[in-house]
Amino acid sequence: MDYGVQVQVTGLSIDPQAQRTLNERRAQKIANRMVSEALGSIIVSQRDDGSRYIVDGQHRWRACVLAGINTVIAEVHHGLTQAQEAMLFLIKNQESHKPRAIDEFCVGLTGGVLLYVDTDRVLKKHALSLGSTSTNGVGAVSGLLQMTERYGADVLDRTLTVAEAAWGRSAETWDGSLLGGIGMFLGRWGDLIDDEELAKKILGMGTAAKWRSEILSQSSRGGFRSGGTGSRVTTSYRLFVAAWNKGRRPENRIEE
Repeated sequence: MDYGVQVQVTGLSIDPQAQRTLNERRAQKIANRMVSEALGSIIVSQRDDGSRYIVDGQHRWRACVLAGINTVIAEVHHGLTQAQEAMLFLIKNQESHKPRAIDEFCVGLTGGVLLYVDTDRVLKKHALSLGSTSTNGVGAVSGLLQMTERYGADVLDRTLTVAEAAWGRSAETWDGSLLGGIGMFLGRWGDLIDDEELAKKILGMGTAAKWRSEILSQSSRGGFRSGGTGSRVTTSYRLFVAAWNKGRRPENRIEE
């Protein structure tokens, strides 16, 4: 590792698999109020072929390009793999300027982080992409990652299976509050639940759009029975508990 190296901005590249998406507006704002002495050092990986890739500091680098500044001070790392570059990026950005969830997911995949790899594996199994809500896409990036982290990839798999069995494949099916509620329900009570029966009970209570409307209505009033936290996922979870308990004897019901 070499510290305080002055490098040409034109000799630096960005690897989109190990970096967040460049925000041109943010870079322009930095360029507009540029104080070169206050830029600090960016982090660069020099690969075996001599090419240099930015690990951290791409917006400051882009601001230099926009402001006509030819060189920037860098901390240059040698011998890193692409996966190690991705991991270094995540470490450097855990607190300041935290990347968007989808960028963190993509970089985490490159870095081989188990949480992201497991989530991606389950999504591919269901022919789903992550980043925007559509018939074949889920927009709730943070929610799915939290589900995998908290309950495991198996619960994510079951959640997507139950949702599709109940409502089919549609943008409404993959709504974050619906998936979050099912995931919390299965994460807490999965050993007691038959997934096919759960899907039938969910469908019997209405379409995905109807469920989402009810969740929004109840969460805006302060939660289920006015006693919840008001969060959509918590409200969703409690509605799924109610759906499962409907028609069951008291001794066979699940207590919240």
